[in-house]
Amino acid sequence: MSLLEKKIIAVLGPTNTGKTHFAIERMLQFGSGIIGFPLRLLAREVYEKCIQKIGVEKVALITGEEKIIPPYADYFLCTVESMPLDINAEFIAIDEIQMCADPERGHIFTDRLLNMRGDKLTMFLGSNIMQNIIEKFIPEVEFIFKERFSKLSYAGHKKISRLPGRTAIIAFSVDEVYALAEFVRRQRGGAAIVMGSLSPKTRNAQVQLYQSGDVDFLVATDAIGMGINMDIDNISFNSLNKFDGRRNRHLRLTEIGQIAGRAGRYMNDGTFGITGKCNELSPEQIEKLENHKFDSVINIYWRNSNLNFSNIESLLNSLDQKPNDYSLLRNKDLLDENVLRTLIVKNNYIKTDYKNNNLSILWECCQIPDFTKSSYNEHIDIVKKVFEFLVSDKGKIPNEWMRAQLNGLDNDSGNIDAIANRISHVRTWAYVSYKKNWVENSDYWIAKTKDIEDKLSAKLHEELSKSFIDRRISILSKHLKQDAKLETKISEKDEVIIDKQFIGTIKGLRLNLDFSSTALQSDIKSMKKAARQGVAEELKKRINNIIKEDIDTAALQLKQDFKIFWKENPIATIVPGKDYLNPRIKLLIDDSLDVDEQSELKNYLEKWIDKEKNLHLNDLIKTSKINLENSYARALCFRLFENHGVLKRLDAEDLLKNLDKEQRANIKKIGIKIGRYHIYQPLMIKPKAVNLKIIFWNCFNNKTQREKCPTFGLNFLKNFETKNKEFLLICGFESFENYIVRVDILEKLFIKIISSTNNNQFSVSAEMLNLLGCGKDDFEKLLKLMNYKKIDKDKDIFSYDFKRKVKTKLKNDSIKKNINNPFATLKNLSLNN
Repeated sequence: MSLLEKKIIAVLGPTNTGKTHFAIERMLQFGSGIIGFPLRLLAREVYEKCIQKIGVEKVALITGEEKIIPPYADYFLCTVESMPLDINAEFIAIDEIQMCADPERGHIFTDRLLNMRGDKLTMFLGSNIMQNIIEKFIPEVEFIFKERFSKLSYAGHKKISRLPGRTAIIAFSVDEVYALAEFVRRQRGGAAIVMGSLSPKTRNAQVQLYQSGDVDFLVATDAIGMGINMDIDNISFNSLNKFDGRRNRHLRLTEIGQIAGRAGRYMNDGTFGITGKCNELSPEQIEKLENHKFDSVINIYWRNSNLNFSNIESLLNSLDQKPNDYSLLRNKDLLDENVLRTLIVKNNYIKTDYKNNNLSILWECCQIPDFTKSSYNEHIDIVKKVFEFLVSDKGKIPNEWMRAQLNGLDNDSGNIDAIANRISHVRTWAYVSYKKNWVENSDYWIAKTKDIEDKLSAKLHEELSKSFIDRRISILSKHLKQDAKLETKISEKDEVIIDKQFIGTIKGLRLNLDFSSTALQSDIKSMKKAARQGVAEELKKRINNIIKEDIDTAALQLKQDFKIFWKENPIATIVPGKDYLNPRIKLLIDDSLDVDEQSELKNYLEKWIDKEKNLHLNDLIKTSKINLENSYARALCFRLFENHGVLKRLDAEDLLKNLDKEQRANIKKIGIKIGRYHIYQPLMIKPKAVNLKIIFWNCFNNKTQREKCPTFGLNFLKNFETKNKEFLLICGFESFENYIVRVDILEKLFIKIISSTNNNQFSVSAEMLNLLGCGKDDFEKLLKLMNYKKIDKDKDIFSYDFKRKVKTKLKNDSIKKNINNPFATLKNLSLNN
């Protein structure tokens, strides 16, 4: 007998054996056919494939919330609950027939197993565990056993950060799915989400993200265990427990096998394992899972489908009918029965006058699914209200009431939970709209609910992707894996756009990736590698632009933070060298630049630093190299060099006393001024020279808290925040307790005092005040700190015996006391110097 002549066939085997594909091919060999699937998502997936193959006019889709039935459809793809019972078809198949053993829906699958038959061929698809039970109830069945195309192996426990790409992580609650997806986003760039509660449009869009390689991970519920085909290499369980609607229980080994078997499609081998705090599998369990050896099903769930609607008592009795075989189990804890009993027995909400077949309508209303699963009482109220409309004089749900139920649902604002909740409510009214003769203007409400669901589904997909996928990382990861060339654009604002995604910015010669700081460093390194492929040429171009610039006009700047800026972005920093005037260069550039490019840039920047030193600090640098005949003169120059171009005269008296007028004149010729209080180089206290000196000095002394330099243009400051006298002297300021004065201004002040002195006395003048730019009170206090004495309180007359001070030898302790006071040097001064 040929295959086509066999009336009933059971095609059994583990996942990835091609059973569903086999059934579809067989169905299309007949003139008509019906296939019942366990999930709306799976029915929709097969529908899409069939219409592409044979045309949309020949294929119907029937689920609780969706009906697409062309007038001349030959093939019907349905959920098992929605399979048409009043249509004869040459071919009938039930997928995942092991669902007969499911406590919640098993009675529906069992009814199809026992009662639905094709005119020419009936086919049951499922696991090997159903062989004995099918053979018992259908002795004439013929079995076709299929072997798995690929090998399935146990991979053990792995942290999420260590899971390989193309992995599906399995969880069993919405909260757990979202928490895992967020963790994967931070760790690995993102994940698509698949749950049975998602609308087909949302689910398909999420699957497409995964299938396209935009993300490498999937976080899913056990919905993926029911025939949904994706390119999954590894299944990782985050838990082996689930809440089944009544209690939290451990997964049966067959359920684990059903899900784990989704790893490895067609000829590609797959692995399964655990992650997180999931309990370990025993060696015996692993062996059975790898070899697809599970205990046979010995009981399946059953409920009488031949109900008596003549009265309440008859209906309840027919529902309570017991099975006639010990292999059939009766589960009374079913939603539709509980709703019925609540309405007609416990609370007597419904009238007992059931004329015109009202009782069958009530039973049909009780089968409205509770999509929201938020409130049992709310669900009861919906069923009650729908029934009351259907048994009213009008006999239909009015437009006004439907409009009120959908009011507020056509709103895609809010977070993921809010949008998902609206979709679940819309699914209820889509189900109601599709029921024949239930709603006024049903075509309108079918279109309306579909439009709202599609709109919300698109928004939910957008929000899921936004919340759980870093598209920048996923795009770079995809290209890195495929070794493809990245489409990179650099905006005018130096923004790096790769495949239309903002990746980061180029700051100077460094790529700054805009990734979360919580991402694992190992993955950031991978992302950098991919991103740099797109910006490498731009960085090389910038280096060439820098080193080709004339070094005298280069657009470079050394700032107080020790960094060398090019076009307002740092490209290098100086670090301490052999002395403070010779810092080393450390490049601040991207790692993608090769050694030769780095070397060229470093050489150029070193030349630029030398140019800056020669331009602004030339006088100071010369003092370390000048070759004067007199050794005291050479020593004075070197000591001045060591003191950054400003030296207290008191600290050089031992050298000055050995220099004659000619030697002092030679020193003056090379830009060194021997003043009354300081020996200094006037050019070295100019703004640009001071700025460069203090940058070098702070750098050399590793000043993380950099000293502040007085504002240029001010000659006198009071209570200045910087107290470091050495630093202030580098800046060209002498300190007197809470006052600081520019060293060249001190010299000018001394000259004015000398020119105004008569008999060792002088009066404070407006010129003196204007020279310093201070008030009279502060000026008098400053004079006192400089050892001047006020001799006339009313006339502001001060005295200082310059000649006597020159002739009188100060005691050692007096010298020590005034060691930081420049006027202590007056003991050795001649006014003719």
